Amino acid sequence: MDFELDQELLALKESVQKLVQEKVAPRAGELDEIGGYPWDIKEAFAEGRVLAIPFPTEYGGTGGKALPMAIAVEEISKVSCSVAMMLSGQCLGSAAITIAGSEEQKQRFLPDLARGKTLAAYGLTEPDAGSDVASLQTTAVRDGNDYVVTGSKRFITYGDIADVMTLFVKTVDPNTKEKKVSCLVAEKGPGWNVSKLEHKIGIKGSTTTELFLEDFRVPVANLLGKEGDGFKIAMQVLDKTRTSIAAQAVGMAQGALDCAVQFAREHLENGKPIGRRQGIQMKLADMEMKTEAARFLTYMAADKYDRHDPDRGRYSACAKAFASDLAMEVIGGAIQVLGEFGYTKKYPVERMFRDAKVQQIYEGTNEIQRIVIARSLLGKGF
Repeated sequence: MDFELDQELLALKESVQKLVQEKVAPRAGELDEIGGYPWDIKEAFAEGRVLAIPFPTEYGGTGGKALPMAIAVEEISKVSCSVAMMLSGQCLGSAAITIAGSEEQKQRFLPDLARGKTLAAYGLTEPDAGSDVASLQTTAVRDGNDYVVTGSKRFITYGDIADVMTLFVKTVDPNTKEKKVSCLVAEKGPGWNVSKLEHKIGIKGSTTTELFLEDFRVPVANLLGKEGDGFKIAMQVLDKTRTSIAAQAVGMAQGALDCAVQFAREHLENGKPIGRRQGIQMKLADMEMKTEAARFLTYMAADKYDRHDPDRGRYSACAKAFASDLAMEVIGGAIQVLGEFGYTKKYPVERMFRDAKVQQIYEGTNEIQRIVIARSLLGKGF
């Protein structure tokens, strides 16, 4: 399939590029140094309609398609993965509402999210339940018109600043007493307690938290789908958002490659640019080929999601695993081209290397992606 971008997608790419160069590039290193959430960049992204990309037009968004989302995330990630997480996190935290919400729920939550007036988080992972969703321990017990939620969540992006969270819990069937995974739209309030901010090696401009939920009330009206639909919803969300993680990886690989090419042109040894050395040329060529392959696979996976292709889950897993593994390789190669300079904060490849590692881990480790891919190929029973 030819992925020559149409005029609308090219215009999106150019507008995001311009915004990133104006607002993000001058501060990318600073954000890594000081951490925290850059509210001014969030406002710029809201005003520039970047945060509206994950949402359908009828709820104030620009379409809600995966391919435009991948293109925008890639452009931001070339400069700062921390800032790209603003867009990826807003998509991840809201996707369950878009996928499984009633019309009333969509009208209630999505317009403010699309405007950037409110922020979203995705509350799935727990201390003892990451890839194994069935092992969730957080419970939601019906009490009149509310669920009373008790438990803890771990590694929640923007858990400290989000206004709403798509929260995965175990509900109890009153007839069979069976516990089922369900999904609630939780609105911040009493009982939503941030117990810890994680100190990470990378993406320091994106906050990650541990949450303790104690007698936390969520209206029954905020249940997405039916009780017991949570596992299916969680998997549908990840099928969509994994292409965003792949796009982060592609963007970072391209950013590192661009840095290495510029360095190879300008850095002199024995009076000549190191880019004249065949060994450097071979390395740059390999980095270029692999980055282009990852980009094509990522765009294909996003396009398959937008077309509701039956293989979209397998392709999103392929894109996420391939691109994130590739990013570590390409960024490592860029550091090698820069030599000792690549190991210092003078150049962004040092930060990119630290930021890229988590892409092999979050939204399902790459080992899990390989299981998803293999089982898709082998069929039921494996």
